[in-house]
Amino acid sequence: MNGVRGLLTPDVLSGVVATVRDNNPGMDENTALRIVSEALKFVDATAKFPKLRITPSRVVDEGWHALILHTDPYAKLCAQLGRFVHHYPERPDPSRHDPLAMTRTVALIEKAGHTVDGELWTGPTGTPVPVSANCSHTPVPGGCGPIRPGNCASHCSDDS
Repeated sequence: MNGVRGLLTPDVLSGVVATVRDNNPGMDENTALRIVSEALKFVDATAKFPKLRITPSRVVDEGWHALILHTDPYAKLCAQLGRFVHHYPERPDPSRHDPLAMTRTVALIEKAGHTVDGELWTGPTGTPVPVSANCSHTPVPGGCGPIRPGNCASHCSDDS
């Protein structure tokens, strides 16, 4: 989907894709671009639906990490989307894995108007694309969202 890529300038998109590739030696350009595209879809959906419990897959989280490292463009992206989407990493813990988290997340991304690349949206142990990201974002039982305690369920700032 080219539309979501338009959220970034071509130079910024190229830089974020390069960051994914730098962090994952041997990864081809197309795979890195797919990962960044899914991260953009995730950030967009998270900004649109800040109170719902969603989480990126480990593969998509790699693209989100790369976006965040480009701090100025990431801040501009979030401003464009109307809400700053914060990142609260946790160490992976398969015992916390909510098997419905990916289903909810994919459904919400689709509700936001995007088509997901299903191969990149798998649980913590079934990742077909190896990445260096080693954190997890799974809702804790009884909590309000993937990482952040409090009222905002999906990494968003309550500003705006």
